[in-house]
Formats: sequence, C-alpha cells, structure tokens
Amino acid sequence: MPTLGAIADDFTGATDLATMLVARGFRTVVAVGPDALGRADPALADADAVVVALKSRTAPAGEAVALSVRSLEALRALGCRRFYFKYCSTFDSTPRGNIGPVTDALLDALGARRTVVVPSFPATGRTVYRGRLFVHDDLLDESPMRRHPLTPMRDARVERLLAPQTGRPVARIGLETVRDGADAVRAALDEPERADALTVVDAVDDRDLAVIAAATEDFPLVTGAAGLAVGLRGPHPGAARTAPASRPGDPAVVLAGSASAATRAQVAHALDRLPARRLDLAALRADFTGALADLTGFARESWAADPGRPPLLYAVADPDDVEKVTPEGAEPASELVERALAACARTLVGAGARRLLVAGGETSGAVVSALGARTLAVGAPIAPGVTWARAEVASPGGGGAVDLALKSGNFGSTDIFTTAWEQLA
Repeated sequence: MPTLGAIADDFTGATDLATMLVARGFRTVVAVGPDALGRADPALADADAVVVALKSRTAPAGEAVALSVRSLEALRALGCRRFYFKYCSTFDSTPRGNIGPVTDALLDALGARRTVVVPSFPATGRTVYRGRLFVHDDLLDESPMRRHPLTPMRDARVERLLAPQTGRPVARIGLETVRDGADAVRAALDEPERADALTVVDAVDDRDLAVIAAATEDFPLVTGAAGLAVGLRGPHPGAARTAPASRPGDPAVVLAGSASAATRAQVAHALDRLPARRLDLAALRADFTGALADLTGFARESWAADPGRPPLLYAVADPDDVEKVTPEGAEPASELVERALAACARTLVGAGARRLLVAGGETSGAVVSALGARTLAVGAPIAPGVTWARAEVASPGGGGAVDLALKSGNFGSTDIFTTAWEQLA
C-alpha cells in the first residue's frame, strides 16, 4: 500500500519525480489525473509511492487548486500519509500562482500550518543561494526562462515570487543553517516566525537536500522540485524499473512542442541526423485534418525509408519560428501545437509507433491524455529529470503497451533526440 503521495503540476515533472523516487527505494507508479486512482489497479496497491500527474501549471488558479485537492483526497483514500507537491525547478508560475495557491490549499486540507519551498535540483543545474534561484551560472531572471512564452520568470528571489501568491508569511533559511545540519534546520523551522510560514530553504548540492529532507521527515507536506527526493529513503532499496514495452527497431517518433532554448538546441542537433518536419501553423489553421495527414504521412514514410532513424515533428527550431501575433479570433499557437502533436501521437500509435519521445511539459500532458493512458510505470533513466516510462494506451486502429519519454523543455543533453533510444536496447 502506498504511503507517500505526490502531486505534480505537469506530466514531465511527474515522471521526473517518479524516477527519483524509484532510485531512492520507492516502488512508484505515476497516475494520470486523480480519476486514475479511483479504479482497482494492482500496480497502485503494490506501490510505495504514487505520483499524480496533472496539467495544472498554467491552468486558472481555481482549477489548479481543485485538481490538486481532489488528487490529495484520492491519495489519502489509497492510504498515503505523507505528501509532496512537485513543481518545476525553475519555479514556473505566473504572478498569482499556481504554486502559492495550491500549497495553501493542500496545507489547509491537511490541517497543517507550514511547509518548506525547495526548488533546487543541483543535478540539472538549479540551485538556491541566499534565496536567489540560479539556472547553472545564471540567475533565474537572466536565464532563458526570462523569455518563457507562458511563464516568463523576471525575478530570481523566490520569496518575492511566492509572496503575492500565498496568504501565508514567506520566510527563508540560509545555506549557513543548512550546513549546520538537520537539527539546526529543524530548530529554525520551529521558530515562531516560521510556525505558519512557507519557508524557502537554500540548497546548492545533494547533501543540502538530504539535510532538508531529514529536518522535515515528519512534515505532512513538503514542496519542491524533484531534487528534494534525494534525501528520502524508501522501503525497497534497488526497486526494479519496468522493462521496455518495445523492441529495437520498433517504429519511434520525436514530438517536440517546447520553444525552450534547450529544446531548440536539441532540435538543431537532430536536424542534421533525423528526418524532420516543422509544424506549419498557418496550414494547421487552414486545414487541420489535411496538415495532420501530411505530418503523419511524413513520419510513416520515414519509418519505411530508414527504421533506425525516428522522425522528428517539431514546433520551433529558432526564435524566429515562434508566432509573434496570433491572428484575431484564432487558437493560440501553444494550444494549436499541443493539439496537433497530440493528434499525431494518436494516429502514429495506431500506425504502429511503440516509442515516443515528447519534449515540453504542456505537450507531454496533451499527448498522454490523447493516448488515454491511466498509469505510467517508471523505466530506464535517460538523463537527470528524464526517464522512459511504460504505458498502456489506446488509439484508432491499435494501442497496447508503448514506451514514453516525457522531457521537460529545459532538460536533457543536446543529443537526447538521437541517443535516448539506447536506454531501451
């Protein structure tokens, strides 16, 4: 029976956290939305931890809160006693949320007064020092996240980002206290000014995260990026990862909806190595069905020509590819891209695709939802924050078990679109 329940605000974050939990000894299942927990499933019953994947990061705050609280209730019904709200290590949010509103609502539902805020994930270059969030060597507001199309991050001070989002006080614990050990952190958390607060805690390496986890081991709720799981200890060290659903040579495809700098570099690298087709937004708006048929036809032709080179369907390779102005009354470009790539995934799985690598949190959510997957089993890791997962899916003309890699737009090496498949061999 699971005892640890996690709520992730996007699908890539859910698999990111799940692979960390498996590495720490938790048999872990990812559930696609709270409704997936309401059905009898032996995998859920046998798990030590369950991560609920939501598509709530950029949803209206009220919707994000409602989905998160429903997920909490479903996890409690499964037997979970401790909870983890997982958001992005770059603290992706708008000025009004959704990190603060969801954290407040989860604390209220649990009858808890306080928690920690730990976006650090050193393995991916995200650290917090003196309350400022760094992306590798850059402050958050000087990194490419400053120009994120949905959640532009224009302040590196986590306290300042969080304060307008919450009704609770926001406090901080510095690195000097963390380096004094778990007892020092716990004593600082027990001080009166933090009794009802959301406390941002500095962390610049995995040892710091382990200290924070030890200091909060009895907190009903912790919040942060997947890095905080470094300090957790599960009951089954060496927990097995699921075997691949596919075999080498099975049809594969890369679906890249992210416009992030990291994904653009990955697309640029792949353009010299893989057959590729960029989404034509004007064509999709004029004739969605026809444009979709062109994209999926290209993918099938690529499989026939060279099964060893998965086709790449992508939205953005260069900043100039980003649609600057949406035509009046038209569907926003981001939503059109998600819808198109999700439809491509459905059609291509029906045509035999058994390996799908998806880039972008919103795109990943759209693809998994379109495929009708209810749970994801953690498979082979690819890179920090990125893993293969096995899912039972449905699509017109076929379905069954497929391997999915859901990659945050900001994660992964430049060559990930060409090398990720090696982990499935």
